[in-house]
Amino acid sequence: MFFYGTLRHVPLLEIVLGRRFSEGQLVAGFLPEFTCFAVQEGPFPSLVASAQGRAEGVVVSGLSDDDIARLDYYEGGFDYDLIDVTLEDGTVAQVYVCAPDRWTTGAKWDFTGWCSDWGEMSCFAATEVMEHFGHRTRDEVAAMFPQIRARAWSKVLGGRTAAGQDVFDGQVEILEKRRAYTGFFAVDEVSLRHERFDGGKSPVLERSYFVAGDASLVLPYDPVRDRVLLVEQMRMGPLGRGDTEIWQLEPVAGRIDPGETPEMAAFREAREETSLTLTSLETVAKGYATPGESTCYFHMFVGVTDLPDEIAGVGGLETEHENIRSRLISFNDFMAMAERQALANTPTALMAYWLAHHRSRLRS
Repeated sequence: MFFYGTLRHVPLLEIVLGRRFSEGQLVAGFLPEFTCFAVQEGPFPSLVASAQGRAEGVVVSGLSDDDIARLDYYEGGFDYDLIDVTLEDGTVAQVYVCAPDRWTTGAKWDFTGWCSDWGEMSCFAATEVMEHFGHRTRDEVAAMFPQIRARAWSKVLGGRTAAGQDVFDGQVEILEKRRAYTGFFAVDEVSLRHERFDGGKSPVLERSYFVAGDASLVLPYDPVRDRVLLVEQMRMGPLGRGDTEIWQLEPVAGRIDPGETPEMAAFREAREETSLTLTSLETVAKGYATPGESTCYFHMFVGVTDLPDEIAGVGGLETEHENIRSRLISFNDFMAMAERQALANTPTALMAYWLAHHRSRLRS
C-alpha cells in the first residue's frame, strides 16, 4: 500500500494498525500523475489526479487482512476508498483516495508542517477512533469525529499545562482504562494505583471521569458604561439536577477548537454568541472546573469591549442549535447579584470578584 498523507506519520499508522512495524516494511515511494493537496475542512490531505503531479509517500508491505480491515475502518470514515495504482518504480500498489468533490482542496500538502502542528493531536484522535473498531460502525465514528478531535486537542493543551503549585509528584499507575460511554461527551473508567504521601502504594482503585474538551469563558465588560454582558440559555446541568432555574446566566463560553489558542476561542465565541468584537482580553484564571470527576478545563477572561444598548438580543449559531439571549447588567447590579449568591454559575461569580478588584485599573 502507498500512503501519501497522515498515515505517512509512523506513530499514527502504528496506532491505526494496533502494532509496531518491523524493519524494512516501510520504504520511500512516489506516485506519478497525482498531486497531494491540503484539505480546507480539516488537517489532512486529498490526492488529486494531475498530469505533471508527483506525490511523495511511503510504501508499506506485508499487511495482513486484519491490517487492511483496520485501515478501511479508519480511512472509510472520511470517505476514502482503495484504488490500484502504479508507482514511479513500477510497483503496483493500492492507495486511499476520495471522490474529487468530497473535500475542498487548498495549497499543496506540507507533511513536515502537519507533523509539527497536528501530528500529536491526530495520534490522540486516532487512538479514540480505533478504540471503537469492532464496536461501532465507521459512519457512527465519523459523526462523532468533531467531538473526538476536540477531546484530542484538549489532551494536547493538557500536555502544555503546568500551574506551578509545588505539589506532590507521586506516580500513578493505570492498570486498565475503559471507555464506558461516548457521545457528545465521553466517560472513562479506570483501574489504578498511586503513590501515597507516606511512600507506600494505594490499593487498586476503581474510578471514572467525565471527558470534555477545554473551554474558553469570557465576560464582556465596557469600562466606559461600566457594565457587563451575560448570556442566558438552557443548560443541561440544572435540568439533570432538577433545578427550578433551568435557564442560566453565565459568561460567553465555548469549546476550544483544534488548532486554536484559548484567546482565539474567546474572541471567536464573543462574535458567534453576541456579535461582539472584543478590544482586548484580561486573564482571570485557568483551571479545572471539578478536578475530582472531569477533564473539563476552563480558560477564563474578561473581554474589554463596547456595550451599547442595542447589542443585547437573541443570537447564537443556528448550525449548533443555539438559542442565546444576551443581557446588559450594570456593574453595581452585577456585584449585588454576586453578593446575594444569585450568580449560580461559579465561574461568573469568580469573574465578578476579579472585576471588582481590577475595575479601577480598567476604567482608567
